[in-house]
Order: sequence, then C-alpha cells, then structure tokens
Amino acid sequence: MNSHSHLTIGDLADRTRLTRKALRLYGDRGLLLPHRVDPRTGVRYYTPEHVERARRIALLRALDVPLSRIGALLDLDGARASAELADYWSGRESRHAAHRRLVAHVRAVLEGRGAPEAGAGWEHVLLERDVAEQMVVSIQSHTDAAGLATTLRESSEALFAHLTAAGAPLSGPVLTLYHGLVSEDSEGPVEVCAPTTGPVQPAGRIAVRFEPAHREVYVRVAKRDCAYPSMVAVHDAVSAALAERGLRPGGPAREVTYPNWATAAPDEHVADVAYPYRPGTAPEPGGTTEHVTAPAG
Repeated sequence: MNSHSHLTIGDLADRTRLTRKALRLYGDRGLLLPHRVDPRTGVRYYTPEHVERARRIALLRALDVPLSRIGALLDLDGARASAELADYWSGRESRHAAHRRLVAHVRAVLEGRGAPEAGAGWEHVLLERDVAEQMVVSIQSHTDAAGLATTLRESSEALFAHLTAAGAPLSGPVLTLYHGLVSEDSEGPVEVCAPTTGPVQPAGRIAVRFEPAHREVYVRVAKRDCAYPSMVAVHDAVSAALAERGLRPGGPAREVTYPNWATAAPDEHVADVAYPYRPGTAPEPGGTTEHVTAPAG
C-alpha cells in the first residue's frame, strides 16, 4: 500500500465524523487498530478500510452495544454478525419490557397504594401451601444483579453433574434461596438447591443438608416475568403482602423453578416466588390456600 493510501487520525476523524478521542479509545480497546504506527513520532496511520470499520463501530455504539461485545461481532461474517446483533437486541428488548413492569410497581409504591391485593388489579394471586422437609444439595455464592443469571446457571449445572455422578435423582424443582438482597449495588448471598432423595455426599463447594418443613405464601410467575428486574417487583409485592397480613418471615425468600422453563411460552407458569412464614400467624380472610407436600408445577 502506497503512502497516498495512508490516513492520519485527523483524516479518519474527518471522514467518519468521530472525534480523535473516540478513535483512540477504539484503538486502545483493540477495535480499530492502526495499519502502522510511526516508531519515531508515534503517529497512527490508517487505511480507507478503517473508514468502514469505524462507521460500523459508531452504528453499534448508537445501539448501546458494549465495546467489549463489538469486537467479537465485527469479526463475524455478515449473516452471523446480523444474527448476533438480533440476539443482543432481543435481550435488550426483554430487559426494557422487564423495566416497564417494574416501573408500574414502583409508581404504585410511590403513590402509597401499599401492597397489592389478590384480584385487585394485580395479576399475581397470593397462595399458601405447606412444604415438607427436603434433602438438598446446594451451592452458596455472592453475586450482584449483573452476575445473577450466570451464577444460577453454573450452580445448577454443577449440582446436576454432582447428582448424576452420585447416581442420586433430582426429586423436585430447583430452589434459589436469597439470604440477602441481590441488586446492582448489593452482592447478596444466593443459595441454589437441588432436592434429592440421595444417597449423595458433600464435595468442595457443594453442601448436603435438609431444608426444613414450613408453610409459605407464594405467587405463580410466568416466564415473561422471570428476568431481572421484573422479579424485583414480584418479590417486593409478596414481601409487602406478607407484612400487611401480619405474617412473620420464617426463612429466606426463594424462587422455585420448574423443568418447563426452557421450552415454555412467555405467558406460561414456570416459577414461583415464595416466602416462608412462622407458625402462629394467619393470613387475612379471603386468601387462597393450597395444601401440598412439596412444590408442584
């Protein structure tokens, strides 16, 4: 390539309308590496091909695609890059929908409307049930909201592999116990539990224990509401309803995830949000009661 084809960073800025600061940032992140750098002056030289690459980076940034994801996307061929972007945007749209549902709940809280009543403009019906003692294998981790999905997936996979190696069956839906708040700012302890009848032994991070029998209030949750932060609204509403009914918490909040989660339609029931409460307290009249020996789909 002759010297007339080389572009300085100023030339590239003029052709792309990007600032030199942005171009340097993209270069430092490995997204827009110069064709060569003068070893004596440190001047960066680019080629006409960099103009198109910079254009694509700018378009992807306009869609809020993180810089950490852009490099891998641009390394794909056209069809695969397009499919990857569609997958990314589908996730963004799902998250926006989840935020919309949370905004509706937070507005109700700010307006002082209190805990929602079953059948009174709230799509979740508050139920009750008795849950029998269960043996579980479990992994406890600390994670914030950004790492929650990965933590739950990796913990579940490790527990399933441990049960398979031991020849022990999975005897019920997977439980996720929240021993503390998980948010953007809080790395609450989260315990993923897989019920089993054994025999199985603890190993490494995997514990074996008995989850005590208890009575709990719960709501059934559709798949569309299972993503963070939609679940924040569900947990908050159930917790507030528990307090309004004078029920004292009897254990950590939990999510019960059923086996149909992966294949379910958005409006199908795939999980429960449940809050154990202490014996000796009673729900408000008119509540719906269900007696079961274990969570059932």
